Amino acid sequence: MATYVIVGAGLAGGKAAQTLRDEGFDGDIVLIGAERERPYERPPLSKGYLHGKSEREKIFVHEPGWYDEHRVLLRTGVSATRLDLDAHHVELSDGTRQPYDKLLIATGARPRTLPGPARYLRTVGDSEALKAAFAGGGSVLVVGAGWIGLETAAAARAAGCQVTVIEPAPTPLHRPLGPELGEVFARVHRRNGVDLRLGTGVAEVTAEGVRLSTGERLAADVVVAGVGAAPNIELGREAGLEVADGILTDASLRTSHPDVYAAGDVAESHHPLYGRRLRVEHWANALNGGPAAARAMLGQEVVYDRVPYFFTDQFELGMEFSGDIEGYDEVVYRGSVDDLEFIAFWLRQGRVVAAMNVNVWDVVGELQQQIRSGAVVDVKELQAGAPVGFRSSGGGSS
Repeated sequence: MATYVIVGAGLAGGKAAQTLRDEGFDGDIVLIGAERERPYERPPLSKGYLHGKSEREKIFVHEPGWYDEHRVLLRTGVSATRLDLDAHHVELSDGTRQPYDKLLIATGARPRTLPGPARYLRTVGDSEALKAAFAGGGSVLVVGAGWIGLETAAAARAAGCQVTVIEPAPTPLHRPLGPELGEVFARVHRRNGVDLRLGTGVAEVTAEGVRLSTGERLAADVVVAGVGAAPNIELGREAGLEVADGILTDASLRTSHPDVYAAGDVAESHHPLYGRRLRVEHWANALNGGPAAARAMLGQEVVYDRVPYFFTDQFELGMEFSGDIEGYDEVVYRGSVDDLEFIAFWLRQGRVVAAMNVNVWDVVGELQQQIRSGAVVDVKELQAGAPVGFRSSGGGSS
């Protein structure tokens, strides 16, 4: 009987195990996770759970008994230390060896770190510690105005903290959204009392706060670093798999070894829509990539070409983003940017490559279809468009 092993017990790994059973695989499934928790979803850690609006049990991918009921051997608190491609086994941190017929690497990513006593937000324990720290009010300094940094800043402000965000780029979210939409997020945060220090780096984190690249010192009760993530590629790289920014795969999520696959944050996969490899760190990629890899492991014809998708809720701004802005040369708006009820379209040579709906819902399918079409658009028609949808007090898809 075949044994399929999944290294990485996060959302991608948990969903891959589920898909193997749903698709009729009757062999052994071993799911290995370095954390002691069973698989859980990470977006609530910087959103509802950090705000205290979501219960802990709601973050988990499956109920506690699901793994035993579906004959999935879940091994938590143990990590993979070495992969032997020739012998088809994984060496584990407890000294044991786990043989496999096919292997999925879903080891995710880890926060990039700063020297000094900064806090990070990656695990459920991190989220709980920050929630407790924010509950007392006080001053919070966030290093990095990316998604994690801004969501953490919003949660700290909601808890009554005084918040400063330090970012070396000229706008928040400069790399994923560009300066035009980055400025929109800057206005929202400033309007809600966040002190944004843009174009400024951090030279040192101390017990009292930070020293900026300008030499200025800022005191803070809590320093949170949100300076990006590094994919956990070491297992694959040391085994001889092809790697770059992530573990390289084809469009079926197969690595350079025919019996090894990769999915989620760690995978840098060929994307047929963009004609190049992408490494996507968003929740939807883990949610959909794990099942796609599982089907490919079963020998099904798989082409994983999902449009990259992300959502966030920060203060009065709720949004969903689809696509990839690389190489864009124009941004076009439909609706009212000032009222925060609009859709932004990123164009490259007249074609929509990305879109973001802000406080406008039930349009993601339409927007992704536009991106997939690759059609040259009439800008005036794009701006006019269909009815802009409706405003809601809720957030985007979750």
